[in-house]
Amino acid sequence: MKRERTVQVVLVLVGLLYLAWTYPLFESLWESNWLQNHQDAFPMFMSVNAVLGAFLLLAVKQPARHRSLIAFGGWSTLAHAFTMTIMSAEAWSNGMHRKDSPQDIVIVGGIGLLLLVVLPAKESAAARTEGPHSVRSSVQPNPAGT
Repeated sequence: MKRERTVQVVLVLVGLLYLAWTYPLFESLWESNWLQNHQDAFPMFMSVNAVLGAFLLLAVKQPARHRSLIAFGGWSTLAHAFTMTIMSAEAWSNGMHRKDSPQDIVIVGGIGLLLLVVLPAKESAAARTEGPHSVRSSVQPNPAGT
């Protein structure tokens, strides 16, 4: 029970963090900041994370049933951190500096790892087929056939 509560807390925190991207997203789109700063990918990235945040919040009630969503959140966040690392290394090798600091890469990578660490265990086949509202029959078959 304690592990499930930990998963729920992590999902709420990461979900709210990602959902908070909606404010800079709409601000960027409304004021066309992305166009002026030549950051075409920024609003697209923010919109994907904002939607992921909303779905992580929906997964809070039954994390085990949303295992693949949580795994996607973890792996996509790690992929983003890895991409940031490569881009920063390439910029550094060419004598340029990116806005992403090493701390940003560590934070994003940490969020991805955290989602993967709290990933709920796979449900058994019986638990998947039996929904929360399904009723098992208490009537046993009569082996004598009478």
